[in-house]
Amino acid sequence: MTNYLLFSSTVLIWGTTWIAIALQIGPVPVLVSVFYRFAAAALVLVGALIATRRMKIPPLRQQPFILAQALCLFCCNFLCFYYAAAYVPSGLISVVFSLATIFNAVNARIFFGDRISPRTLFAATLGAIGLVLLFGPDIFVAFNPDSWKGIGLSALGTVFFSLGNMASRRNSAAGISPVTANAWGMSYGALTLLCLVFLTATPVIAPPDLTYLGALLYLSVVGSVIGFTTYLMLVSRIGSQKAAYATVLFPVVALTLSSIYEDYHWTTLGVAGLLLTLAGNVVMFVRLPIRTKTGAAEPSRA
Repeated sequence: MTNYLLFSSTVLIWGTTWIAIALQIGPVPVLVSVFYRFAAAALVLVGALIATRRMKIPPLRQQPFILAQALCLFCCNFLCFYYAAAYVPSGLISVVFSLATIFNAVNARIFFGDRISPRTLFAATLGAIGLVLLFGPDIFVAFNPDSWKGIGLSALGTVFFSLGNMASRRNSAAGISPVTANAWGMSYGALTLLCLVFLTATPVIAPPDLTYLGALLYLSVVGSVIGFTTYLMLVSRIGSQKAAYATVLFPVVALTLSSIYEDYHWTTLGVAGLLLTLAGNVVMFVRLPIRTKTGAAEPSRA
């Protein structure tokens, strides 16, 4: 039950952050917006851990791996996603981000020697076909030159995200809890972004209005502090391949929100795509019975 709760929370939270990211694109430079997000997130998370006396200092030998997680999850990937939002709709970015299932499976094979199971491949295939049906017409019909930039940046951001997953998995195996790794990682990410702001002489512009400020607070507290904690806890419990399948459902949440707030109209292809995506989710998480030596059936732990 805990795994399903973490999974559904991650999907709902991160499925809504793409719209909030789009609301931040404007007069505030991307580099500053991402800095605001993780500086605020770090203050909230570190402050909460200090207040509850749960703040821990990882050993010095573990710090390089926490820094790697910080650069991939709380810096480079979001710079790519925010810049991409200037070229393509947020829903399209979430579609590209759903490729994290594939990147995670490949990277887990490279870094940890994990076997890519037929079940994982089948689930990912169902999800990919569903996404093509959901968003294919928008991607291949309403296409412009800037879309290539947006898709490329989104793909690069997803690569960074996947590498951050590998660093998080390694840190969890070393005994560093996701909450501790996130607190230090977000702090490192914010400091790195601040250094980039000064090195590039990027103008620091204050939040221009309540819409931007509301999006910033949502992204910092809900999207970053809560969302990353639930996701990385899921990675530590069920592995990066299964946890990343949550990313396949993000576009479904974004599409649902679009039908409510942006007057999106469902089509036959859209409904079919949604059903296939959900079917892939069932394939990944359903517990199949396993025959024991005595012939009795017991639930699978896969």
